[in-house]
Amino acid sequence: MRVGIGFDVHKFVPHRSLFLGGVKIPYSLGLEGHSDADVLLHALMDALLGAISAGDIGENFPDQDERFKNASSLSLLSKVIELINKKGYRVVNTDIVAVLDEPRLNDFKREMEKTIAKCLQIRPGDVSVKATTTEGLGFINTKEGAAALATVLVERSRRP
Repeated sequence: MRVGIGFDVHKFVPHRSLFLGGVKIPYSLGLEGHSDADVLLHALMDALLGAISAGDIGENFPDQDERFKNASSLSLLSKVIELINKKGYRVVNTDIVAVLDEPRLNDFKREMEKTIAKCLQIRPGDVSVKATTTEGLGFINTKEGAAALATVLVERSRRP
């Protein structure tokens, strides 16, 4: 078994849709990034890539590569899962924390868990999405951006 940890931050900007955990969230701002900037999935991808010692999201999907411009982070996550399977691993579970003051995510967490689980090829009960605020501190409190932290457990399913 191997563990991975991922962290990501993106800045809020106008005139962009907000995607978190593979779900479109109704909000007046979106996150800035080369892809759709889904901060939860980016943290998750870094955790997965780290668990199998396969670099990070920037190495695998460089922001200078036009193929990834406005790409769906769910499609990028699918490519990471293909790599995990190719290396002979499978995902056991993941725990993801969204850090933002707005929007509130309570109404969307179960849908995120189901969406992520489907992509990871695991049960929704093996995906945990939580949300927290920064209690009035830092750039998140001023609603300038959002962050996410993810941990994953993978196990060898077969020899590559």
